[in-house]
Amino acid sequence: MRILIIEDEAKTAAYLRQGLIESGFGVEVCANGEEGLQQALLLNPDLIILDVMLPRRDGWSVLTALRTAGRPTPVLLLTARDAVPDKVKGLELGADDYLVKPFDFAELRARVRSILRRGPARHPEILRLADLELDLPRRRATRAGQRLELTAKEFALLELLLRRQGEPLSRTFIAEQVWDVNFDSDFNVLEVAIRRLRGKVDDPFSQKLIHTVRGVGYVLEERTG
Repeated sequence: MRILIIEDEAKTAAYLRQGLIESGFGVEVCANGEEGLQQALLLNPDLIILDVMLPRRDGWSVLTALRTAGRPTPVLLLTARDAVPDKVKGLELGADDYLVKPFDFAELRARVRSILRRGPARHPEILRLADLELDLPRRRATRAGQRLELTAKEFALLELLLRRQGEPLSRTFIAEQVWDVNFDSDFNVLEVAIRRLRGKVDDPFSQKLIHTVRGVGYVLEERTG
């Protein structure tokens, strides 16, 4: 299992990394919140150990961005902020556990294993990006408050892109996830579906969210400029 540590204190990060590696985990380390969020979205780790006071982007913001992006990755907040309101805030934002520094590594390891034993993390009921919103229980898609009339396959395609937003997805991967088949390279069902989805999600709006990644496939993300 892979653990992503987002921690700007070099000694703490090194201590965590070494201990977790010795405990049998794969470990990646980021020293600021902006890079940490990017790696969390790219790597899709099994668990994130997240400091709150980080340069460039604080831990609250990282956690909020992950949950808003529909990423249910378990998060253990590890911070010197020991006030009860901070603990409540972290848990309400979607953290799975909260451990105060200084900490005992044996306790941290036990908490990590406890979180991972809980099984697959909860999935959010509403996925969002910019002004695009997907309400899963109601099977309802809207953009800028306007209802999008999607077919079942278009809804499934958009759900996949939203769950993996910011991550370029190959055509083969999308086909396997949405249609449960491996399309031949000359089969244009996916391209047609993307074109129709763009016609509903992007064409009526100035900001485009569905982008082609040349040589790879497609990505759903906000782009500036």
